[in-house]
Amino acid sequence: MININNETLTNFHQLEINPILTKIKKLQSDRGYRDKKRLFFAEGIRNFVEAVDHNFSIDALFYSEKLLICPIARKLVRRLKREGVAFARVSPEQFRIVSLTERASGIAAIFHQQVQRLNQINPSDHICWTVLNQICSLGNLGTLLRTSAATGSSGFILIGDSIDPFDPKVVRATMGAIFKQTIVKTTAEELRHWIKKHKLAVVGASPKGSMDYNQVSYQQPTILMLGNERAGLSQEQESMCQQIVRIPMAEGTDSLNVAIAGSLILYEVFKSSLNKNRLGDC
Repeated sequence: MININNETLTNFHQLEINPILTKIKKLQSDRGYRDKKRLFFAEGIRNFVEAVDHNFSIDALFYSEKLLICPIARKLVRRLKREGVAFARVSPEQFRIVSLTERASGIAAIFHQQVQRLNQINPSDHICWTVLNQICSLGNLGTLLRTSAATGSSGFILIGDSIDPFDPKVVRATMGAIFKQTIVKTTAEELRHWIKKHKLAVVGASPKGSMDYNQVSYQQPTILMLGNERAGLSQEQESMCQQIVRIPMAEGTDSLNVAIAGSLILYEVFKSSLNKNRLGDC
């Protein structure tokens, strides 16, 4: 086991504990502070390892020597400290002050938010982009991010500023997937122009859809338009769609949780891409 305690701290950037505890609490509770600082907090071994693997910029490490028993995570902490990443080494009790999990893992970090604009991305890099303008449950967004990563989709295009993808509830629900996904923020006007410029296929999901979601031949890339849990697609979103699909349901039901509905369609897009690749190999 790596002994972090015995490392020589020469050239290491060790932070004072109380100020970083205050900073973490503000990042957890205050969206305005998160947005102003362009930072967010995430704890847990999976989040930490995924973030490092995907080269997320780290503002500060926060860990407990006694709680952190995962060899891989300990090795990464040691490496990052050698590279000059600021850190605070705390007691188990101090770590639990900010931990939101039942069993504190002993590792967390403050990360720099990575948000792109539409002109920075190539829409054809992956099979699908999901578009949202509002969402009622932050946990639903976390689930959608996790599904999007699992299906090889690129990420999320967020219209306006109502959605915060770096809220602790979202980050926790993604189980590390937020570090694998591209987050884009834009306006409806910019999105409409971008869709037209790249001649993209836009599919919306609504009970009013003219075709079942599994009867559609999805193009690559697909732009999947999802509405919020209560109102569904906005008129502005519907006007960008070339096709609106529905998910069949038993009599007496008329709606699905947006995370479930979006996940079903994302997997259908994924399955369609696999079928096309198999045909291309023939």
